[in-house]
Amino acid sequence: MPPASTGASTLIVAASTQSSPVADTADRLAPGRPGYRRMSFALFAAGVATFALLYSTQALLPAVSASFGATAGQASWTVSAATGALALCVLPLSALSERFGRRQMMTASLVIAVTVGLFVPFAPSLSTLIALRAVQGAALAGLPASAMAYLAEEVRPKALVAAIGLFVAGNSIGGMSGRILTGWIAQLWGWRAALGAVGLLAVACAVVFHFMIPRARHFTPGTLNPKALARTVGSHLANPLLRRLYAIGALFMTVFGAVYTVIGYRLVEAPFNLPQGIVGSIFLVYLVGTVSSAAAGRLVARLGRRGALYLAVSTTAAGLLLSLGDRLAAVLLGLVLITAGFFAGHAVASSSVSRTATTGRAQASALYQSAYYLGSSAGGTLGAVAFHAGGWSGTVALGLLAVLGVVSVTLYGTRAARAERLRPAAVAPVQN
Repeated sequence: MPPASTGASTLIVAASTQSSPVADTADRLAPGRPGYRRMSFALFAAGVATFALLYSTQALLPAVSASFGATAGQASWTVSAATGALALCVLPLSALSERFGRRQMMTASLVIAVTVGLFVPFAPSLSTLIALRAVQGAALAGLPASAMAYLAEEVRPKALVAAIGLFVAGNSIGGMSGRILTGWIAQLWGWRAALGAVGLLAVACAVVFHFMIPRARHFTPGTLNPKALARTVGSHLANPLLRRLYAIGALFMTVFGAVYTVIGYRLVEAPFNLPQGIVGSIFLVYLVGTVSSAAAGRLVARLGRRGALYLAVSTTAAGLLLSLGDRLAAVLLGLVLITAGFFAGHAVASSSVSRTATTGRAQASALYQSAYYLGSSAGGTLGAVAFHAGGWSGTVALGLLAVLGVVSVTLYGTRAARAERLRPAAVAPVQN
């Protein structure tokens, strides 16, 4: 899994490991061929716009709370509504792209999300802001899955991983830089100006995407078949291992969503009293995901999937406990460990999904992405509620509870696998 992902990368393995229905013809995109560089810039820009918009209010929550007189839990809905709507819409919009086209779906998603983004800074009330953010998240759901499918259809197989990597790099840079940009602009001119800046950045990215994305040459429209989609989804949800992987992804993201939704509130208060710009810059810690997600493959090779998950949850739990300290260095080191553990665990779980699903890998990965973003939405809201009730200790307690959930699910999987291995010997007939 690529570094510092914000979620879209859960579809990478599915896109790259499924055999494409399109033959490897000479006119498919590849490095050095006409259109490849344009396609790369276009999807990089789309990735930046998507995740800059999706998490645009996360670094601004203390300022939003102060402006509307809202609690942390109430303000957190400006993030949770967007991620929750995205989670609910990923699967149906990915199905619509099969009928109407990847390029058309990506364009429509960007246009709607960017247009809404221009109205977001003028929201007269918190409820209006939350509603606009929900619409934004629903619109953005059409982009990640469509982008992965577009690349799988239009790019030569040997160039596919590099092309997907550029798109996910845009995701990562958009998610991180959007938070940093809003933090510094909010410190100078207020949170509305910060959201306006993100909206203008997204407009620029959408213009780049529109004029640079090559026309799809290998897309073949399909028919919408809700019954077939329901059967595929049902078969995935009936698979015990896939259910455990979905639960692990959601629980890991619950921790991550809670921590990064609430950390701004903690750092602007005593004893830290950090300015908004510095709080936004805390999101540079996301770069730790570059190391931990890249190392996930080596960890699995050495420790096995469950061993890598145990190491990831242990690292996350250690970070949560360390962040309880009142020294800024301890809090920052705690965030580093939480981030490293999260990205490693997410990489292991998401890559395991496509290995487990033998059919319908795109739908299996879309379900993982839905669980992931539902975890983000739940973690953001519950983490803020816990912070309001018990301060940072309350948020840490919630995170540790989610970590315990990951451990429980993984232990159950270990025992189930052991029982499965022993079953043939247990039922074999006794030979005289």
